[in-house]
Amino acid sequence: MATILLLLLLGLFAANFTPTGAQVGVCYGMLGNNLPNVQEVIDLYRSNNIRRMRLYDPNSQALQALRGSNIEVMVGVPNSDLPNLANPSGAQSWVQRNIIPYWPNVRIRYIAVGNEVRPVNDATSWLAQYVLPALVNVFNAVRSAGLDSQIKVSIAIDMSLIGVSFPPSAGAFRGDIRSYLDPIIGHLAWARTPLLANIYTYFSYKDNPRDISLPYAIFSSPSPVVWDQGRGYQNLFDAMLDSLYSALENAGQGGLDVVVSESGWPSAGGFGTSVDNAATYLSNLMRHVGGGTPKRPGRAIETYLFAMFDENQKTGPEIERHFGLFSPNKQPKYQLRFGGGRAWDIVSEEYNATFPLKADM
Repeated sequence: MATILLLLLLGLFAANFTPTGAQVGVCYGMLGNNLPNVQEVIDLYRSNNIRRMRLYDPNSQALQALRGSNIEVMVGVPNSDLPNLANPSGAQSWVQRNIIPYWPNVRIRYIAVGNEVRPVNDATSWLAQYVLPALVNVFNAVRSAGLDSQIKVSIAIDMSLIGVSFPPSAGAFRGDIRSYLDPIIGHLAWARTPLLANIYTYFSYKDNPRDISLPYAIFSSPSPVVWDQGRGYQNLFDAMLDSLYSALENAGQGGLDVVVSESGWPSAGGFGTSVDNAATYLSNLMRHVGGGTPKRPGRAIETYLFAMFDENQKTGPEIERHFGLFSPNKQPKYQLRFGGGRAWDIVSEEYNATFPLKADM
């Protein structure tokens, strides 16, 4: 009898639960001197049912190994290539060299033209002048190849371009970056291409633990922490993403979709880091993105976890080297399910906690 009731319960949830495995990808960074070879990495993606990958450059060995894998790929244009791609012939050559030879055996889903270029007071600021022309030129090169309906060309921003983030409904871009960003998002809207955004609740929590609680940052708060125009926010991720949606609305591009091109939590190396905190954040994020945000409920959020491996050659603070889902020896740091298998994880909306159900067979 217990088995029958459990199966009925699973059937009820299955009718209303969309697995997020197809929505969640993983970023494949290569800044390590102890990482597996690319074929081993592709095999690791496949064996873990990870169906989407972000590459930060058009690495020919990785793209070759991806042939026939059925993994959907976001291919990055390194920031250093932006000046060359600001020339139409440079963009045409780049696409002909790095995209066309692999299509359609490699399922290229996006081209990310640059990553986290900040137009004001940053080491990347000198590149800002090249982003829009490079974006348009790569788009035109993809369109001239007849692939613009299959491969979307966008850019990846970070949340430092947001000037007002609280409350989420008041979200707005910084005034000093509008002349840079407005034409970019205007082009994306015209091309019907989502904006790519790297969203990390970890850094917001680390920088302001007095006002941002750990449970709010890692999806474990038992109840809403913030109320805004009748919407309850139980986690910081939703609040950050909704502030970006509001900023797009305030910039006249409220119809633009957003793909979360990076999100993660470090397991070591700084304040608030631990394997437990990272596991809680990642597992809850994976379950959560299938249901949207309070501002856009019911709309799954395509999301890429950062990153596949700990990368011992990453520069910057120590935490940068501890974002991996796997250790370099390919052993998983966390028990994450990317789809498939017989186990069911069901999220309680009230407590935002997970209750594994196992059939007693």
